[in-house]
Amino acid sequence: MKRQLLLTLLLCLPALPFSVGAQSSSSSPQQIKHFRSEIKVTAEFNYLLFLPEGYGKHKQRWPLMLFLHGAGDAGTNMDRVKILGPPKIVESKPDFPFILVSPQSPVRSWNLDALNALLENIMRKYRVDKDRVYLTGASMGGSATWAFAIAHPEKFAAIVPVCGTGNPAEARKLAGLPIWVFHGAKDPVVPVAHAQQMVDAVRSAGGNVKLTIYPEAGHDAWTQTYNDPELYRWLLQQKRHH
Repeated sequence: MKRQLLLTLLLCLPALPFSVGAQSSSSSPQQIKHFRSEIKVTAEFNYLLFLPEGYGKHKQRWPLMLFLHGAGDAGTNMDRVKILGPPKIVESKPDFPFILVSPQSPVRSWNLDALNALLENIMRKYRVDKDRVYLTGASMGGSATWAFAIAHPEKFAAIVPVCGTGNPAEARKLAGLPIWVFHGAKDPVVPVAHAQQMVDAVRSAGGNVKLTIYPEAGHDAWTQTYNDPELYRWLLQQKRHH
């Protein structure tokens, strides 16, 4: 009786304009095609290069520091890159013990693929100690320091993000990397909570991270940071783990 009722109901249903069942590939109106293409992207920008005193005399390999500027120094005027941080310091300190590379982004953001290409190029062209490559930056450059290190943690011996912001969800990728974070407690541009969130996330992942907060500093945490000789002593003690 039930079977007869079910059959009667099915017969009463209106005909559907298409089949709801699975179609075989041979009867499908869609064809399977394959696409493959090589895409090349041109990365082009200027950078400042500083070679330590004695670079030309000694065949040793040198530690490399990559410095990333903030948004206000983007463009094409290379003098803007020299106004703060390591590029400012080496103008009067020829004994600075690092090869220093300070690129200038033409726009107010950093392209990580372009930075990676630059870093690879520098490491091929100059006598760089690949176990002592350090990454640092301020503001927009501090945020890019977090992002670049997350994308390529294997390349660096240590990183120093200054008044930047990162992605705590990706912090576990930095668990094996020595990090020293600097921030101003009164920063109105990038709240200090951003630094604390990243530090907490790295520590939760078992990472090695130091945090220095300047109680009276606003967004300018870079002046005190890069003028502190202890920062450079600490960096030179860090080596990449294989």
